[in-house]
This record gives sequence, structure tokens and C-alpha cells, in this order.
Amino acid sequence: MTKKIIYPGTFDPITLGHMDLIKRAVDIFGELIVAVASNPHKNPLFSLSERLSMLKDATKNIDNIEIDSFKGLLIDYVRSKKCNIVLRGIRAVSDFEYEFQMVLSNRKLAEEIEIIFMMPSEKYSCLSSKIIKEMASLGADLSEFVSASVEKKLKEKLLSK
Repeated sequence: MTKKIIYPGTFDPITLGHMDLIKRAVDIFGELIVAVASNPHKNPLFSLSERLSMLKDATKNIDNIEIDSFKGLLIDYVRSKKCNIVLRGIRAVSDFEYEFQMVLSNRKLAEEIEIIFMMPSEKYSCLSSKIIKEMASLGADLSEFVSASVEKKLKEKLLSK
């Protein structure tokens, strides 16, 4: 049975931890929409079109996946896609605290939407886009954290400044 789930995020940039959740979600649910947030309160390194392009490249060999973007409330986007399940990744207790608050808030606005939490595989549990960007700015080898193409784009953007 195929069930559609939406995995929202900033994906600035997409990491191997994100890819771990993407692959597992497709296996479990059958159909996945990766929704890149255009959030005016965040200041991403990569533009929305760059993030969409990196995601499309990273997922080109995965069936039953759609890469999309959204502005505004996640629940409005989820409803527009005629879906009622959202995937959120959790790496640590600090992630849980934030996500727990978001779930409670979203339930007040849209109780019909379920939020499902998944933890990445242990080898990716320490990954965050923020840490990866900092490591890239210092010229570190990122092959354990992001794809080669993402590493190249990160270093081009951060080391050319």
C-alpha cells in the first residue's frame, strides 16, 4: 500500500543524513515529497533554486519522489498536496524539544495532520548543515557528510569569499 509523506526542511545543503531519511521514508511509505522551505526568517547560504537543484541531483535515482518548495505555513502546503503525514528528522534531545513545540502548535491549527519522527542512522546522527558549512569554510574533507557535488558547491561558495 502506498502512502504519501512530506519531508519538509531548509536543506541548506542536503546532507547524507537527509538522504538516509529520504531513502528510508520512500521504502516505508512508498511516495515522498521533499519540500524545501523558503523561510524569510532564515538566511540560507544557497538560494532556493540551488537547494532544489542539489536535491533533484541527489535523488535522481530514487523512484516515487517529488522535489518541491513552499512558502508560508507547512500545514497549508501539506493540505494543498492532499496529504496528512509529515516526516521530521530528530538527531538529539535539542531537536526533540523544538519539534515537540512545533507539533503541539500545528495540532492546534491542523489536528488531522500527523507528524512522524525518524532518527537518522547512527553514523549521521551528529550531522547538521550548520556544522557542515563551518567545516567547509575551513577547508575540511566533507566526504563523510555530503555528496561530492554538494561538497564542491559548498567549497566554491565558502572558500571563494
